[in-house]
Amino acid sequence: MSDDSLIHDETAGIERLLEIMRRLRDPKGGCPWDIEQDFASIAPYTIEEAYEVADAIEREKWDELKGELGDLLFQSVFHAQMAAEAGHFTFQDVVTTMSNKMVSRHPHVFGDESREKSAEQQTQDWETIKAAERAAKAETGALDGVAVGLPALLRAYKLQKRAARVGFDWPSAQNVLAKIAEESAELVEARDTLTQDEVEEEFGDLLFVMANLGRHLGVEPEAALRRTNAKFTRRFKAVEAKLAERGKRAEDSNLEEMDAFWDAVKAEEKARKGQDSKSE
Repeated sequence: MSDDSLIHDETAGIERLLEIMRRLRDPKGGCPWDIEQDFASIAPYTIEEAYEVADAIEREKWDELKGELGDLLFQSVFHAQMAAEAGHFTFQDVVTTMSNKMVSRHPHVFGDESREKSAEQQTQDWETIKAAERAAKAETGALDGVAVGLPALLRAYKLQKRAARVGFDWPSAQNVLAKIAEESAELVEARDTLTQDEVEEEFGDLLFVMANLGRHLGVEPEAALRRTNAKFTRRFKAVEAKLAERGKRAEDSNLEEMDAFWDAVKAEEKARKGQDSKSE
C-alpha cells in the first residue's frame, strides 16, 4: 500500500496516524509549522490537551471526549516522531515500554499472585513496585520522580504524599488546621510589612498547607478546585442571565446588585437539590 493510500485509508488505525505524522514532519514536503517544532515547544500543547480531556469528562460530553482523546494521542505520536528522528526511540518503543510496565505492575492479573486482595493492598503493592522502579533508576530520595512539570497544586499534594510515606507528616487534620491559621496570620502580616516577593512566598506557604489538609481529608486539591471553578462559572453565568432579563450586562451593574443575584442563584440551587433529594 502506498503512503498516500495509507493516509486516506480510514480503516488503517494507528498506522495511518503514524504515517500522517511522519509526512507532516517531512523536511521536503511537510508542514512548515510542524517541521520547526521541538519537544519544548510541543509540551505546552500536550498539557493543554490533557486538561481538555479532563474537561470533557467533567462535563460528561462523551462525543467531545472521543475527539479530545484523539488530540492527546496525537501529542504522543508527535513526541514519538521527533524522538525517532533524533534516534532516541520510536512509537513502538513507547507502546512496548507501557505494555511491559502494566504487566509488571499487575502480577495479580498477568502473573502468579492472587487476585484476592483489597483495593488498599493492591495500592500498596503498586507503590512498592514503583519504588523498586525508581530505585533501579537511582531515584533513591523520597521525593524523586515527582514531575516538576505538574500543576503546582497537584505537585504539592504528591510531594506531601511522598513525604508522609516516610513519616514526615502531621499526626492529624487538626494539626494541619492549626498550621493554616499560623500561615494565614503570617500572610496578613506580610501584606502590611513585607515586599511583594515575600508576600508571594507566604501565600505559597498557605496554599501548600491547604493541599496537605486536602490529603488528610481524603480530598484531591486539584479536583476540588476544578469542581469549585465549575461551580463559580455556573453561578456567574446564571447571574449574567438574570441581568440579561433586565436588559443589562455585568459591566452595567454593580457589586450590590450582582451579589444579590448571586445569593438568589445559590438559593435556587439549594432548592433544586432539596427537590431532587425528595424525588429519590
